[in-house]
Amino acid sequence: MVELEAENRRLKSIRDALIVRVESGSAHKAEPYAAFEHSVILAEQVRERTEALNLAMEELKTSNKALIRAREEAETSRQRLNDAIESIADGFVLFDRDHCLIQTNSRFRSYWRHANLPVPRAGTPIDDVKALAITSGLIVEEHSHEDAEGTVFLLSNGRWVQMTERSTREGGLVVLYSDITDVKNSEMARRIKALEESERWIRVVTDHVPALIAYVGADLTVQFCNRVYQAWYGREGTSPLGKRLDEVHTPEFYQRLLPQVLEVMDGRSVTFEFDEKGVRGEQRYMLRSYVPNIDELGQVVGFFVLIRDITDRRKTALALEQAYDNLERRVRERTAALTDVNSQLREEIAERASVEARLREAKLEAEQANLSKTKFLAAVSHDLLQPLNAARLFTSALQEQSFGPKAESLVRSVSVSLDDVENLLGTLVDISKLDAGVIKPDVMAFDLRDLLNNIAREFRQMAMAEKLQLDFVPSSAVVNSDSQLLARILRNFLTNAIRYTGKGRILLGCRRQAEHVLVQVWDTGPGIPEDKLTEIFQEFKRIRPSGSPADKGLGLGLAIVDKISRMLGHEVSVASIEGKGSVFSVRVPLGQIQSEGPAVQNAERDDMGCGLSGARVWVIDNDQAICEGMKTLLEGWDCRVVTAVSFADLDARLDIAEAPVDLILADYHLDNDENGVDAVAQINGRRSKPAPVLMITANYSNELKQHIRELGYLLMNKPVRPLKLRSVLSHVIRG
Repeated sequence: MVELEAENRRLKSIRDALIVRVESGSAHKAEPYAAFEHSVILAEQVRERTEALNLAMEELKTSNKALIRAREEAETSRQRLNDAIESIADGFVLFDRDHCLIQTNSRFRSYWRHANLPVPRAGTPIDDVKALAITSGLIVEEHSHEDAEGTVFLLSNGRWVQMTERSTREGGLVVLYSDITDVKNSEMARRIKALEESERWIRVVTDHVPALIAYVGADLTVQFCNRVYQAWYGREGTSPLGKRLDEVHTPEFYQRLLPQVLEVMDGRSVTFEFDEKGVRGEQRYMLRSYVPNIDELGQVVGFFVLIRDITDRRKTALALEQAYDNLERRVRERTAALTDVNSQLREEIAERASVEARLREAKLEAEQANLSKTKFLAAVSHDLLQPLNAARLFTSALQEQSFGPKAESLVRSVSVSLDDVENLLGTLVDISKLDAGVIKPDVMAFDLRDLLNNIAREFRQMAMAEKLQLDFVPSSAVVNSDSQLLARILRNFLTNAIRYTGKGRILLGCRRQAEHVLVQVWDTGPGIPEDKLTEIFQEFKRIRPSGSPADKGLGLGLAIVDKISRMLGHEVSVASIEGKGSVFSVRVPLGQIQSEGPAVQNAERDDMGCGLSGARVWVIDNDQAICEGMKTLLEGWDCRVVTAVSFADLDARLDIAEAPVDLILADYHLDNDENGVDAVAQINGRRSKPAPVLMITANYSNELKQHIRELGYLLMNKPVRPLKLRSVLSHVIRG
């Protein structure tokens, strides 16, 4: 502007000088007109240039005003942007295209100031900012997962933040740090509550079992015990929990136990009898069973203790032995004096008959007492499986969520522990039910195809996890048997084959005979010694070949097979060659199908993983924990779930007649003498079109199974396997 004004003044001075020259030139020039004409032309040129300069000056002034307004608007926009960044509840960091720091907000700077650390300056590279946060102790823990949206950090102030990154249009980077402390605390509280509830139910169950139950860790400290164990060994009011075995027992008694303790810590189950003094000093005989707890690495991390008081049984056996000894001695004495004391002999015969009668009564009382205990274990199966079923649903739902590695490892550990508890208690309950006669076979004709296909699919994944090859030869033979009990036999065969086969392959198939089908499981395991082929079917007997991996079983699998086969009248056989493998067979009679009813097995197909999105499911169960666990699991499969503890509760939550539903999932046992069948009948009675029904129960009776089959419902027994449930749901939803 200053230069243009100076130029304008210079041009004006030139113009004035030219005019003066023209006016004064007539006095001394020869051609005044030519000079005047020339001056006029110059004046015109000066005027034109002056006007152009004035126009340029006006345009420059206009541009200057527009520039000033643009600067003011830019400053206003920058201030508004700063205010917006400061108003963000998350920590905000902006990096340029070279990933050098440009701007931060007060929330991000507060993280550093709270830790008494200098805030990174503008221009600091992003790698230096990350390194400084770690080395200075601002970041305590870092968790990342490929499926998670961003990395999660635990800061030194105890807060959890989740970092997410977004690229800018010019190649820069925006980083946000969101505070997720409340979410983390809420999730952890729910998991802890579920675990505490599961532990409480396990303790309630074990406290009501008439036996001493405990768990001893690798350091020989008592980490868990039931109320009976605590009352027996909690001398002078002190609890045995947290104490070593040499502190719980007297030195002499501990030295007697030490060989068996060393044997179980070496990975072998031990069952033995010991006499010891009770709380009041009386002599008692105890049957002790030690079962090792082996982790995934094959290391013994502790052992389970089961102690039963067999004093009455031992006294009865001693009384029998003593009575028989006395009888034999008396018979010999009376025989020697037969000719002289014939009358005395008749009295002795009468006395012998009386003693034998008393012995028979004592034996009958002992057998009835043992049967009562067995029936008690079989009767509590429903209450025993309820908390395990809820815990299984919660852990399955947790495993489908994305957490940090530490939390996911804890969830997997809980799931493995629940598997162990479920398998151990399930096996004990099955043995008790078989001994008590609770389970009755439901023999009918059915096609082996579906049964073998389902079992092969189920165990193929288990075999692949152990790097084994499972081959399957399908069969369309029709047999007469109980499909569920026959499936249990084959599952136990395959479980043992996978457990003891280190490498190679396993084969599941059939051989047709004249009137029977021989269903066989072949393996390439280490084999079984010939003198042990009958012993393996005894309870708590496990033959562990040299070099085979340790396992967590109780040695009851083949004992269950033996009991089921006797119940069904199916012959079970085994052949083995040491070093080459074994083959287990069950001989099933052929049959002819008369009519087919709905069964859950027919619904198990390879259609898991799809078709459940948006499915509408109503869940009815009197256990609120199971309702919550089932809702969490089903919503993880994108289902829309409504839960209720009874028909009245469901009626209060929605319009039963008009609300859309794809499946009703109901527990058979409800409160107030109600059951799931009646609740479903009331629901479908209001609807124009009945909804499909899946009934879940821990009742294995044939009467209930037949009743459910006649109603056209699907049936599953507790504890519910999530994968099997998902397969059934997918089958029903697809129609």
